[in-house]
Amino acid sequence: MEIFYIAAFFIFGAIVGSFLNVVVLRHGTGRGLEGRSGCMSCAKKLRWYELVPIFSWSLQSGRCRGCGSKVSAQYPLVEFFTGLLFVYGLYILFPALNGLDQLWQINIPSIFELITGAFLLFALATLMAINVYDLKHMIIPDKWSAFFAVSALVFSSVYWFSSPLDLFTTQAGLMHLLAGPILFIPFWFLWFISKGAWIGLGDGKLAIGIGWLLGLTLGLTAIVVSFWIGAVVGVLLLLITRLVNRSGRITMKSEIPFGPFLILGTLLTLFFQMNVLEITNLFI
Repeated sequence: MEIFYIAAFFIFGAIVGSFLNVVVLRHGTGRGLEGRSGCMSCAKKLRWYELVPIFSWSLQSGRCRGCGSKVSAQYPLVEFFTGLLFVYGLYILFPALNGLDQLWQINIPSIFELITGAFLLFALATLMAINVYDLKHMIIPDKWSAFFAVSALVFSSVYWFSSPLDLFTTQAGLMHLLAGPILFIPFWFLWFISKGAWIGLGDGKLAIGIGWLLGLTLGLTAIVVSFWIGAVVGVLLLLITRLVNRSGRITMKSEIPFGPFLILGTLLTLFFQMNVLEITNLFI
């Protein structure tokens, strides 16, 4: 049964990833989500067997069946990694994959677990869309950050607390609510004093959802980890740039969107439950 659930979540995630590709491609173009997908080169309308996540692209060798033009590898990659994210979400909800058979029983606990899982998967899917869009356009749509923040808050109200009311009636809950704005402040400060030259304000808006998803301590951990990863990648790209064209002109603002690092740091922290205080203690 475990293999069944893993496969089901992966397939469902891959299907969602196919939809996310459409969302990313059409956002900001004035084109809605309705209507069949088509080839970007010849406008050929795609049939159902050309839209099977991952497999269609692979079987067609990454080319359009009509004109033979190349189809971006973004499509199967987003589908594949969204599938992995959904399996990742399965293990977050059920670390040992225990209790899944009881999930479908009609009772209050199972209903809350289904709601929790739905909002977690929605949050993960939104993070994937933000990641791809930021890589392509170096901007994070405000609506997407808002969707992520709301879904993260609903998920955490059930996952981290025994009752959603605990968010508003307990000290721990109030600190969890404040985690989002607190994590936003440093990003706003860097954006304000640099007039947007160092970092975009969209990263700060994304940090609000990260705080509501993880809470203050784990949210801070995600931010710190993302800066560490970003620093390593930035140095590597700087070295590569100097080797290729003998120019070290590379900045996080002009060359590397920071949103993907924030998302990677968030996912690592969520899955491994890392704590920045415990990590720093290893080096002291």
